Amino acid sequence: TMQSSGHRFRDVEHHPLLADNESYDSSSSEADMAERVWFIRDGCGMVCAIMTWLLVVYADFVVTFVMLLPSKDFWYSVINGVLFNCLAVLALSSHLRTMLTDPGAVPKGNATKEYMDNLQLKPGEVIYKCPKCCSIKPERAHHCSICKRCIRKMDHHCPWVNNCVGEKNQRFFVLFTMYIALISAHALVLCGFQFFSCVRGQWTDCSDFSPPVTVILMIFLCLEGFLFLTFTAVMFGTQIHSICNDETEIERLKSEKPTWERRLRWEGMKSVFGGQPSLLWINPFAGFRIRQLLLRGKKGGPEFSV
Repeated sequence: TMQSSGHRFRDVEHHPLLADNESYDSSSSEADMAERVWFIRDGCGMVCAIMTWLLVVYADFVVTFVMLLPSKDFWYSVINGVLFNCLAVLALSSHLRTMLTDPGAVPKGNATKEYMDNLQLKPGEVIYKCPKCCSIKPERAHHCSICKRCIRKMDHHCPWVNNCVGEKNQRFFVLFTMYIALISAHALVLCGFQFFSCVRGQWTDCSDFSPPVTVILMIFLCLEGFLFLTFTAVMFGTQIHSICNDETEIERLKSEKPTWERRLRWEGMKSVFGGQPSLLWINPFAGFRIRQLLLRGKKGGPEFSV
């Protein structure tokens, strides 16, 4: 703890120098800050992220080539195929944006004497220093040992998205869990119809694959759909509950007494999803700029190797 007399840090959390919560090294210029890509180089996280994509691709393969294309009902195949693939694209896009968005990292190594002098603290103000990443730690920020950074409003670190879920990417994580739950439920419903159709008719007519292969592929899809539906539905509900209560999962588990002014439930939702309710709330592409991404890809930067 670094003191200069006795107020809590929240009194200076909105100081101009502290309000800039971009996740970059304190020695970087403002121009460089906007040109960095956020990516965590964690072996376990990268394996889990790749597995997530492979499982979604597997589900799409079974739904499309095992169940829908061989179907004799043209509109049944078209409607369900378009719906499932659209949900899959939205789910994977939400996953990418969760993984590649800075979750709200505090500038690393900014707890220097020069920086402290620039804050122009008033007598009695108190700020906190993280001993692990040597940064000035805002209220409600927690240090992530995997990201090796302090994250504002850190909810948890999720290996399936290879990133922390925090102030800036929680919306994308909520969308990811929602869309995965939806495609899992859709896949289970389609599997039910397919089994019924195959049992009622001829197994050789209901799929282009042999009956044993068809059964094995669909059983694996049912297991995957059931597990993912259960996990993501629970996670989605937990996230919405946390947002409405203006409380992160870490704060709930630690039973931390709120020292901040809690937002009303609706205000909490608007603060995470942005503005008044609209279709933008469920659009993972909202705010995405292709040109900006291309510039980041060309220039790279230290944040790519966090």
